[in-house]
Amino acid sequence: MNMVFILVLLSLVLAGLAVWSLIWAINKNQFDDLDSPAYSILDDKNEPFNRAKKTSEKQTKDKTEDTTD
Repeated sequence: MNMVFILVLLSLVLAGLAVWSLIWAINKNQFDDLDSPAYSILDDKNEPFNRAKKTSEKQTKDKTEDTTD
């Protein structure tokens, strides 16, 4: 029976923590813009990818020039 009291208290503490974290997230504007991050994956202006692609193309171009000489 003592274990039931401990589990009830633990569940109340966890529920209180969940409610507090939800209120904190709402007050810190964590839910203001939910659509923009989803559309950012479709953006073609992804700088790190484009930079890596240009570097690999340059290295490939340099290798082909070395083999033709």
